[in-house]
Parts: sequence; C-alpha cells; structure tokens
Amino acid sequence: MSPLTRFSVQPLSAMTRKLADVASGRSDPDLVIAGARVLSTYSERILDGREIWLSGGRIAAVKSAGTYKGGGAKIYDAKGGIVAPGLVDPHIHIESSMVTACAYAEAALLNGTTTIFCDSHEIGNVMDVAGVEAMLEDARQAPLSIFLTVPSTVPATSALLETAGGDLTAEKIGALFDKWPEAVALGEKMDFVQVATGDERSHAILAAALRRGRPVSGHVYGREFVSAYAASGVTDTHEAIDREIADDMLEAGIWLFLRGGPPTTPWHSLPQAIRTITELGASHKRIAVCTDDRDADDLLLFGLDWVVREAIKAGMTPEQAWAMGSLHGATRFGMDGEIGGLGGARRADLVLLDDAFKPVSTWYGGELVVEDRKITPLLDQALSSRYRYPEAAYHTVKLPKQIRLTPELPAGTVVAHAIRTELPGITLGHETITLEPANDWRSHFDRHGLCFVTVVERHGKSAGNVAHGLLSNFTLKHGAVASSVGHDSHNIIIAGVDESDMQVALRAIEDKQGGVCVVVDGKVRAMVELPIAGLLSDKRVTEVAEEVKALKREWEAAGCSIPYMGFNLIPLSVIPEIRITDKGLVLVPEMEIVPLFEAA
Repeated sequence: MSPLTRFSVQPLSAMTRKLADVASGRSDPDLVIAGARVLSTYSERILDGREIWLSGGRIAAVKSAGTYKGGGAKIYDAKGGIVAPGLVDPHIHIESSMVTACAYAEAALLNGTTTIFCDSHEIGNVMDVAGVEAMLEDARQAPLSIFLTVPSTVPATSALLETAGGDLTAEKIGALFDKWPEAVALGEKMDFVQVATGDERSHAILAAALRRGRPVSGHVYGREFVSAYAASGVTDTHEAIDREIADDMLEAGIWLFLRGGPPTTPWHSLPQAIRTITELGASHKRIAVCTDDRDADDLLLFGLDWVVREAIKAGMTPEQAWAMGSLHGATRFGMDGEIGGLGGARRADLVLLDDAFKPVSTWYGGELVVEDRKITPLLDQALSSRYRYPEAAYHTVKLPKQIRLTPELPAGTVVAHAIRTELPGITLGHETITLEPANDWRSHFDRHGLCFVTVVERHGKSAGNVAHGLLSNFTLKHGAVASSVGHDSHNIIIAGVDESDMQVALRAIEDKQGGVCVVVDGKVRAMVELPIAGLLSDKRVTEVAEEVKALKREWEAAGCSIPYMGFNLIPLSVIPEIRITDKGLVLVPEMEIVPLFEAA
C-alpha cells in the first residue's frame, strides 16, 4: 500500500452501515481520541470532556469522555487539548507558494489546513488548459483535499494590452468543468470592469459556470462596481479592503472571504474589512477567512491558522473565528456535510490545538500526519514522492537573443508617465514627471527618485515584445531585480538602474527557465529558481522557504520599497491606476495604452 492510498476515504454512501454500527456501540471504532475539549463549529462552543470515535477515515460520533469501554480501538490521549475540524481555505493560489501541490500539502497540514480551494490561473496564463490539468493531476497525488476554482480570466485583459501564454475561453472552461469533478466553481473574475460594462467574452465565461450550477468567485475594487458585479452572478470575493465595501458586498448577497496576509505584504485586508462585523453590526454567517497568496516562507509562518488568530485579535470569539476558518468555507461551496465540522459521517480531518489556538497535531482522513508540530514518517514518505510535471512545463521561457531593456535618453524636454509604488503594493499611482535634458539617466533618477522598469514577453508568441517604463518611489539603490511571475500573464518584469545588471537578471531567469532574483555588480546575489512554467520549484517547501528567506534579505538590502510579491503585481493591468505590460503602459480602468514620453 502506498502512503497516498492510506489517505483515501471511502464515499459516505459505502460506509453508512459501518458508521451507524460504530456510533451505536455495535462495532469498535478504529481510533478514539480521548481526553479532549471539542470545538463545535455548529454551535460555536467548546465542549469539555469529550472523546471522538473514528472509523474508516470518518467521524462516527462525538461522545462524552469515558463512554468507550471496548478494547479493539487505538486510543490517542489529547490530554485536555482542543480538538477542532481541519481548516478549509476557500481561496488560495498554489503557484504563489512557488511549490507544487504535493509540496504545498506539507505546510498546509502543519498549519492545520486539510482542504483548499485553489485558483490555478497563474499556470493557466502560461500553459493554457494543459497547465491547469497538470495542476489537477498534481493535486490528485497530494495528501491534501484540493478543489479547483477554474481560472476565469486568462488572459486578464485583451490581447491588445498584453501577451499571455494561455487563452481560456468559455468553451475550454466548460470542458474543464465537465471533465474534472474537482472543478467545483469558477475562479476569481478579475476583469471586473469588463463584467460591469457587459463585455461579451466575460459574460460568456460566467454563463459557462452558471449553466452548470457552479458558483462564481470574484475580485473587485471600487464600490461603484459592486451592484453590477453581483447582478452578473458573482457570489464571493476576497478583495474587500475596508468595512464600507465589505458591507456593500454582504448586502448584495456576496460571500466575504476576509484575506489575512503577513502585515508586510499587500494581502492583509482582514483588520479593515472585519469592521463590517465589529463596528457595523453585520453577522459573520456569510463570512469566511482565507490566505489568498503566500510564498513558501510565509506559508509556513502565516497559515490559515494565523489568519484565524488575527480574526480573534480583531474582535471575534475563538469559536466564531474557527468556524469562519472551517465550516463557513465548506458551506460556501456546499461541502459542509463532508468537511468543516465534527458531526457524524464527516471526514476525520481534525486538528489538536493548544490554548492559544495553535495547531499541535493534525489528522487527515483519520491518519495522524502531524504530531507535536512535526510531520510523521507516514506523511514524510508521501511527500518524498511528488508529481512530475510534463516536460513542456520546464521549457516556457522563450526569449530573443538581443533585447534592449532600457529606453533611449530623451534629447529634449518631455513629460514621462511614471508608475508610483506605494505600500502595500496593490494599487499603483500614475505620475507625470517633466524631464529636462540631461547627460545620463542617473541625473533623472537622483532628481526624481526613479528607476527603470521593463516587461519582456517570454511565451514566444510575439517578435519579442519589450515595454519600457519608469518606477517612482521604488527606491532601488543599485543593481536590478527581476521575476518571471509578473501577474497575470507572467511575462518577465525587471527593475534596475542600469542596462548591464538588468541583462544579467534577465539571462539568469532564462537559464533557469524561471525565477525571482536580485543582481548587484553583475552577480546574482539571490535567486529562487522556478523551472516549472516559470512559476514553481520542484523542491520540498522547507527548501524553497530557505531560498525565499535569502531572496528577501537581498531584496531589502537593494532598497526596494515594496516586497517582491507586490513587485510581481506591477504588470497586473486590471488594478488602478497605471500598469506596464509587454505592450506598454496601460491606464486602468480606461484600458488604454499611453506612451512613456510625450512632448512637454
């Protein structure tokens, strides 16, 4: 028996008689978790003096302590700890962690997360349907319950505005729903402007999901778009950035996924959005918590359990917060009969917590996979045999031999359209800066606080599109930084103060077929290699986490004002005010391309 087979749980339809026999005391359970306090997500109480009977990877019953008198079951002494249902993350992107689904499972289980709903739009943008299906095959081999919200916005904008490797049409999306039972919803509809203004392609994609009875996930900025967005069939969002838009969305019938991200990243909107509950009196019944994006380092440190504790800090009771992290996400996707609680017949996905609500041990399908905050030999064996992606996934960075990465120095006075970065790095400002004649670019950089930013098309679909821009307030001191994870088309984005270091960074990414790097004085100071679709490492999550830590140290030393995950968003041409793609500078929401320089 392979270690992955051990994690298989039979369908409930095949187990009802067995579970009834165990619950009634006619048969022994496989395992009794004794001496526990039980966190009920149904009644939002912690119940003292309980034991949990497991059979066939499912919960047969929760009984009063000391009820089991038989001798055939294994006994696990919880020693008074809190047993809660495994966490359910309703919105994540595996690719953001830079590891495969099989590798992602290790960090998730350490953090008490047993089910995730992932949107694989990143690999879809690079490899089209083939990439999404490879991710699904990867997910099937992972010791974790992984469901797909089918990517809905690939590419994120018109081909006139950027070049992507994939093009997921309504027909392709419908076929994915029909072929893969794990495809349970439509992923975040990022082109909210097009949805609100009635774009034909956007609404055809919505129809492909709605005709099949699949829920639609959303992504929207701006209160003025909420009504039209909800009217288009969108029923959840993770992009509520403050209490007002959060309140609008709740009243429009949209589920809220409060996104908790490490405070140093662009993804920590929970403290503001949760105020719709704590200050405006909204119920939490249609509110869940999610992680959205995590790199490998942050994934280990700031899992969904951390987000739950952030909700507690923000004013929720522990019982409410844990329900928001488990039952509510399951309910949103119609799976509360299977996961999210400790009721009879549910999967035995359980977490033993300490009094600070930090995971100590995790059971997945009734198997102990984490004990005393360390993975068990059973899980280690499963993680050592990971899915191998198709060979094509290792050859997705296709560049011309000669590429100029910096614009020509203007000979006369010009007005430059610059991109101003601000923490946390999601929205970007549009600055117009007058550049007087100068002898070199350094003079402009010193006077206006600028550096170069360049996007290079890397899918081999154009004649080598390159767009030049200027970043304001990025505060890069020297060298260059670069990434093949330029959202959402995942072209290569490079920032730097000179052509030579930018060229070194570009060719380092080409050589490794993907990655994020920092270059100083012609040398690569740190790099996370991402050979799978230019997005993923093929290593264990703990190894990648160490590489990410080194990258962050060099990134900070280079002086970058926003973290690298915020930097990756600079080409994301659906978020205001100005972006840069391989086609040029894009004004949002006008969706117009403007030149870098105009006559003064």
